[in-house]
Amino acid sequence: MNRLDLVTLVVPDYDEALAFYVGVLGFVTCEDAPLGDGKRWVVVEPPDGGCGLLLARAANAAQRARVGDQTGGRVGFFLRTRDFAPEHARLTAAGVHFEEEPREEPYGTVAVFADPFGNRWDLIERDAP
Repeated sequence: MNRLDLVTLVVPDYDEALAFYVGVLGFVTCEDAPLGDGKRWVVVEPPDGGCGLLLARAANAAQRARVGDQTGGRVGFFLRTRDFAPEHARLTAAGVHFEEEPREEPYGTVAVFADPFGNRWDLIERDAP
């Protein structure tokens, strides 16, 4: 069966991105291979698996202009947790900037945060169907 494997996320710097996604969010580095000319193939994913992020360093002015704005200001990424309150507290203590207080929606508990590059994320605990 086919599945979505990777989503490219344009970042300003590989190591800065790894410091946040691995060091703060707790993702794991699945691959980090040199490609030549300073380029790398860097893949991270949540520790419980799921769709990975291919961290792609912006290579030109057009790509640099898109860092943090790949979705036109909309939330573009959704980080699912099984236990919202402790994860929200952990991320807040780690310096993650939440744009709002947690709120209850028909689909679950959610709060929007921004990564250091400006990408907007939902931290979400989905209600059982």
